[in-house]
Amino acid sequence: MSVKPSERPLSPESTSASGDPDAGDLTPILGANLRRLRIRRGLSLERLSKASGVSRAMLGQIELGQSTPTINVVWKIARALGVPFSALISQQRRPRTALLPGERAKVLTSADGAFSSRGLFPYDEARKVEFYELRLRALSREVADAHASGTTENLIVAVGALELLVDTDRFVLRAGDAVFFEADVPHEYYNPGDVEAVMYLVMTYS
Repeated sequence: MSVKPSERPLSPESTSASGDPDAGDLTPILGANLRRLRIRRGLSLERLSKASGVSRAMLGQIELGQSTPTINVVWKIARALGVPFSALISQQRRPRTALLPGERAKVLTSADGAFSSRGLFPYDEARKVEFYELRLRALSREVADAHASGTTENLIVAVGALELLVDTDRFVLRAGDAVFFEADVPHEYYNPGDVEAVMYLVMTYS
């Protein structure tokens, strides 16, 4: 899932979502939701850029459907808008029952492609509780900014190993181990093993 810098059509902040254009592409969904939420809050691209730390050019490209941001960029935008992560990737539908085929999964990745996140819930509306499958390559690290105040993460390692740093606290997890922590502080995931780590995460917002 990684893309060489010379092959990136836009800025280094961008990456591609997995899946076919109709089923797995988050680009048009992100663009429409970002524009709707920004206008609803009366924010210009410039003001949102200052609040989120994401460049005005990148925000404009996302709104126009020209770029899908990395996971960290989406988090920065969501935090600046004061909305859950899912508010930016949701489609406005409310099915009573929803099948989520693996081959049609919408996946966001880190800039280097080493870390990926797949939502295991319908993208029909913003939610207070979200369920994700996370994957982290061997000997790779993913650094996460502090989430909104009151946000918690409940994570279990299904395959491989994980070193988790929450603020100044360090935890070592093996397959079958779980951890619950307040995620409104900086935290990072590191895979010390020689196989890809697979984790499942429940994110809860206050």
